[in-house]
Amino acid sequence: MKEGEKIEPLGGGVKIIVSDEHKFWTDTVLLADFAEPKKNDKACDLGSGCGSIPLMWLRNGSPQHITAVEIQENACDMFERSLAMNKLSDRVDIIHSDLRELKGRVSLSSYDLVVCNPPYKANGAGIKSRSQSHIIARHESMCTIDDIALAAKALLNFSGRFCMCQRPERLGDVITAMRDNDIEPKRLRFVQQRKTKAPKLFLIEGRRGGKPGGLIVEPVLLIENESGEFSEEMIEIYGQYKEEYL
Repeated sequence: MKEGEKIEPLGGGVKIIVSDEHKFWTDTVLLADFAEPKKNDKACDLGSGCGSIPLMWLRNGSPQHITAVEIQENACDMFERSLAMNKLSDRVDIIHSDLRELKGRVSLSSYDLVVCNPPYKANGAGIKSRSQSHIIARHESMCTIDDIALAAKALLNFSGRFCMCQRPERLGDVITAMRDNDIEPKRLRFVQQRKTKAPKLFLIEGRRGGKPGGLIVEPVLLIENESGEFSEEMIEIYGQYKEEYL
């Protein structure tokens, strides 16, 4: 363990190394659940950070192999050590790379599933953090929604799934970027803190080469029930990760 790092349990005996610079939040847990891969899927996580989404998937037993792309070297190092700690190093290829420069680094047009928990703020929007790692994670300083959709298009096989999360105010940007890259939105779900609050997040899935139309809007995912406690669905999703939160 390096200075400033700690180990968090993900459930099922799987653990992850995190730090103030590289950690994960509820949106990461929800995206991992929303995009849950099938057993034989070939999956890729763009902007993998410390590896939370791949480790949650492997905790659940699938897929057989994952490619994780991450531009920050220290995050890749943390992820590599987490995999070694869990004896899962043979299940993930970590690619230290800009997602805009994957040609020759990975096999294109071959993935069944691509996911991304992207920066939420357009470059120049909002107050930037003093931490470079936080700027990369929160602002489109290193990649845009269009860059992410283009990378997903290059990676996915025909009818492969692309899943991501974003803030509701960027829904139009996401749908436009997906369609510009031959990824048709097919599934959408909003996330609210409680019934009386507006959505704070959305989860979306598109299909590479999908026919236009046919978008299914799923019931809203409520984080809290009327008593201010975790909803039953959140207990089911979040409880897999950390029992002491319940």
